[in-house]
Amino acid sequence: MSVLRLATRRSPLALLQATFVQTALAVTGITSELVPITTSGDTRLDVPLSALGGQGVFAVEIQRAVQRGDADVAVHSAKDLPSTSPDGLMLTCVPQRLDPSDVLVGRSLAGLGPGATVATGSPRRRALLLERRPDLRVVELRGNMAARLSSAGANGVDAVVAAAAALVRLGESDRVAERLDTTWFVPQVGQGAIALEARMDDLDTLLMLDGINDEVAFACVDAERAFLRELGVGCSIPAGAHATLGDGAYSLSGVMIGVDGTKSVRASIEGPNTQMLGTQLAILLRDEMGGAALPGWDNVS
Repeated sequence: MSVLRLATRRSPLALLQATFVQTALAVTGITSELVPITTSGDTRLDVPLSALGGQGVFAVEIQRAVQRGDADVAVHSAKDLPSTSPDGLMLTCVPQRLDPSDVLVGRSLAGLGPGATVATGSPRRRALLLERRPDLRVVELRGNMAARLSSAGANGVDAVVAAAAALVRLGESDRVAERLDTTWFVPQVGQGAIALEARMDDLDTLLMLDGINDEVAFACVDAERAFLRELGVGCSIPAGAHATLGDGAYSLSGVMIGVDGTKSVRASIEGPNTQMLGTQLAILLRDEMGGAALPGWDNVS
């Protein structure tokens, strides 16, 4: 294989992420090229992500390109991925992860007056905001990152919620009004990480990607995805998980929260086995939740 083909979304942020992967590969002596693809999530901007099916709407077309052989690697924001890979593909690499936290752009939480308007397209972010500030008016937000950031301070929107890592990659970190504490505002699974999928039988590509894999970042994302997989839900349900490595053991924190933010359950566990951590934490939170105790979780069992 002379040139590794990287399938990616066409958004400016996605292209920056794919270029980061290109640069990392180049350091190991591997030449690559981008294969930009338009996804359904990029074209249906008039529909909330939850109505489109949440996770997967930014990934399916990219995955299919690799399955067909039109590309060798699928480059994703890890938070956009469903908890399992499609037939024939595997999550094989997570390069160095950036800050997984969420941030407010426009105003800090304390700077938002009673009834202020905050924009976000994420049910998790909406529910967590309302948990702390039930007085806020939370409105839907879609579009690429530049469009979302420009919404802050315009058309009655006081602040928007975004991923810290996205602003870092775009060189917009100076626009952050507040970094939200991850112990309260638990991040989306995989947030801040780039996830690379390849065909399971493409051993040459798997070997090349191994050279840019961050083992700790991969293990943390693996734990978070196991949490999501056990729940059997996507980002349309308010839940989050955040894994870190401590002294020889991984720590995983998670939240499940009602859609209106009125009730929530949180827990943290530690252990060496990331897959087991994710599964155990999801079961623990479900048990603590007590069946249908949270608004919006009536069908979770």
